[in-house]
Order: sequence, then structure tokens, then C-alpha cells
Amino acid sequence: MLDPETGLDALADVAVTSGTITAVSLAPGASPATARSPAATASPTPETCTDSSRPLTGHRTLDVTGLVVAPGFIDLHSHSHTVAGHRLQALDGVTTALELELGLSPVGEAYRQAGAEGRPLNYGFSASWAQARMAAVGALPHGGGASAALAHLGDPAWQREAGRPQERALLELLRRDLADGALGVGLIVGYAPRIRPEEYLAVARLAALARLPTFTHARSLVEQVPDIPVDGAEEIARAAGETGVHAHYCHVTSTSRRHTDRVLAVLDRARAEGGRVSTEAYPYGAGMTAVGATFLAPEYLPASGLDVGDIVLAATGERVRDHARLRELRATDPGALAVLHFLDETDAADQAFIDRALLHPATVVGSDAMPLTWTGPAPDPLAWPLPPGAAVTHPRTAGTFSRMLRRYVRELGALSLLEAVGRATHLPARVLESGVPALRRKGRVQAGCDADLVVFDPAVVGDRATYADSTRPSVGYAHVFVGGTPVVAHGELVPDALPGRAVRR
Repeated sequence: MLDPETGLDALADVAVTSGTITAVSLAPGASPATARSPAATASPTPETCTDSSRPLTGHRTLDVTGLVVAPGFIDLHSHSHTVAGHRLQALDGVTTALELELGLSPVGEAYRQAGAEGRPLNYGFSASWAQARMAAVGALPHGGGASAALAHLGDPAWQREAGRPQERALLELLRRDLADGALGVGLIVGYAPRIRPEEYLAVARLAALARLPTFTHARSLVEQVPDIPVDGAEEIARAAGETGVHAHYCHVTSTSRRHTDRVLAVLDRARAEGGRVSTEAYPYGAGMTAVGATFLAPEYLPASGLDVGDIVLAATGERVRDHARLRELRATDPGALAVLHFLDETDAADQAFIDRALLHPATVVGSDAMPLTWTGPAPDPLAWPLPPGAAVTHPRTAGTFSRMLRRYVRELGALSLLEAVGRATHLPARVLESGVPALRRKGRVQAGCDADLVVFDPAVVGDRATYADSTRPSVGYAHVFVGGTPVVAHGELVPDALPGRAVRR
């Protein structure tokens, strides 16, 4: 059993009662250095012991000898809000999938929809600066979920400079979302890179007053766009220093690319000066976004370090051939998702940027899981397994956490299993827990914590999703529990399991 917060790595039994871990009992003679758990036990009555050596008994006992019991993975960066998307993430060890970079606004609408439909995983949302700005500055309809946000990403109406009344209206919408339970403020400022830096600081102050983080898709770096109003990395560091906000830097490699080392150094400096800054990364050299995104305009591609041929449409696999075709796609279907190849995973130097970001001590693992794009009519939302070829996404949706375990623990030995699990559980929980008490009960295997648990074989766990076959589930997970309810049992998804609960401020 692994508990990253306490460093416990030992043979143990884990008891669960009514969705809560009620006891953790070391096996007789077990050494804390032994990284295997012989059993996960459903306890009939609450226990209070932790790390005792009392044997545990229960109404049901699940023998998982030879496997690892660990906290369920907490994904701070998931745009995969549907039941089908959650199922792919469950088979990647995720038990809590949070939409924090883009966020959604009005956030109450997002929580109501997820609650009405049911979700396999715990879910939650930040307040979306972009969607609030679309309404307050761009006079676009407020809401409509992620699909509406993607469709409007490239619309210049919401990207223009805000007047004082518009900025006040924007901040008021964000205040309402925070009052409705939002987990912070998501700022995809990279999609509106010419906004005033003062607006960014005003939003950071709002989040800081609520004791909640900001989650930022950074604007361009000065190396990429010399006349950018402020360097994207310096802006995030400055906000942490000036406002006291916990500033979370989303998918650092995908925006920093071959400048990742410089960006990590900026964040290290900010932390050394007392700023609360965290970052995340995923183990892939390609991103995914709507083809209408500002930085995919043909005239901006060189600044992004991209060539038109680096853009591949998700739905069809078409590699964009020239600027004329790109302009056509942006005009006719701006919300269509496209894969962006920004680092070459087969090139050792490029792969090293990905590795250094993921191995940095302040980095948590975040998938940036994407919505599924259906290649034909969408099937019943509860259908499983997905019909072959019916949907495409980015492989990170199905494989991020398993790829991290496979590469950095088993293949490279760059992280211990306990360290790797901590980057997917306890460290993400710490980003939120000062303002979101529910996260203090997640990311840990301790009495009193939520029974969000994964049971996996470290010798087998690994990703299978590829850019050509993006919805292949990962392997190696024997069981995944959300609030004590099996979502994956004996290696198979449980189709009727929808135990996910809302995580709110």
C-alpha cells in the first residue's frame, strides 16, 4: 500500500465503510519498505486505527495480493466531461477529473448538468474567465458548456481590450461562479494574448481573496512573440508575488516548448521569493485544441513554433496541407479539434524537454484530457465498450497516468513508485485543499479519507492509446473505486457505475 503524504510504503490491509477509508492496518511483520498490499477489505463497522497491526475483517474481502493499493489519481486538467470520457480516464486510474484550466461559466449550469446525467468519476469546475469574458466583453451568449467555449475560441469579439465597465462585469460573473462553488479561476489567456496585464492581476486578486488558485494557459513567451504585452511565464510569477494567489501553470511544456528550461527557472525563482506557484505537464509532445484558436492563425504559426503541416484534424486525420486550407477550416468549423505536434517524441533532445518538465519537483501530472469527437452519429451516452472507430481524441485522454508510470518508474527508474503516485494524487490535492476542504480527504490512503482507490500491477500498468488509435484504454488496473464503489472491477469497467460526486469550493 502507498500513501504519499506519510511516505508509507508497506504491506497493509485497507478497510472501507460507506465510501470512507476506516482503517489501515499493517500486515504482521510488514516492513514499511515493502511496496505490495495483500488485501483491500470492506469493513462492517468504522475503525479509527491507522498503521496498526490488528487484522481486519469485513462483510466482503477483496484479495489483491501482489498488487499496489494507492489513492485514486486526481486530474486537475480534464476537458473530458462525459460519461464515455470519464470511463477512459477511470481505466487510466483517475478517480477525480476536474476542469480547471478552461473552467466553465456559469459554473452552476455545469454542476447541474453533470449531476443530472451522472458521472463515473468525481467532478468539479473552475470559473471560466474565457466564458465570462465572452459574455461581458464579446456580448456572446453566456454558457453552453465546453462545446460553446470551443466554438467561440477564435472569435475576436471576446479577445479585445475591455473597458472599465466591461471588466467590472467580467469580475462580477466570476464572483458569482465562485459563490456557486467554483474551485478557482481558469485563465486561458494564451487564447486572448493581447489583454491588459492589469486585467490578469485583477482576476488573480479575486481568486486570492477566495483562497483559491488560478489555473493559467500562459500567453506567449518573449522568445516567441517579442512584442507580447508581458512574458507569459513572468506574468504568472508576478501574479503569485503581487497578489498572494496560488498560481498554477498549466501544461508547461505545451506552451513553453523548447524554452521549458527557462520557464521552469522563472517559476523556481518565484517560489524562492515566497510565491505559491505549481505547474503540471503531460508525457506527450503534441497538444490538442480548437482549430479556430488565435495562435493557429497562419500569420501566428511561426511564433508558436509550428508549421501548417504540424496540425492534424482529429475527426478525419487530415494533415493540413497549406495556409489556404487552414483558413478554410477556421472559417467553416472553428471548434473542430486538431492535434498540434510541437515536440518530436522520437527526437532525444525534444523528449528531454518533456522529461525535465515532468521530473521537476514542483510538477504534478495533468492529462489535459480532451472531449471525444464522434466520427459518426454519437452512440447512447452509456454504451460501452465504445464501438471501434466511433470516436477520436488525444491519446493523453486515455493514457497520461499510465504512460507516466510506465516510462518514469518502470523504464527509466527516474521516479520511485511512491514519488510517481504522489505526483498524481497528494500533490494535486495540495494545490486545492487550502480553499477546497473536500480535497483534504483525497489523494491519501488514511483513516477518515475518501475511499477513492486504485489497485494496479506496477509490472503491467501502461498506456495503449496512440495518435492513430486514441481511445484504446490503458492496462494494468485491477480495480478502481470511487467513494468505495467499484468503477473498474477485476480489470473490467463496470458499465452501470456512476458514483461520481461533485467537488465544490
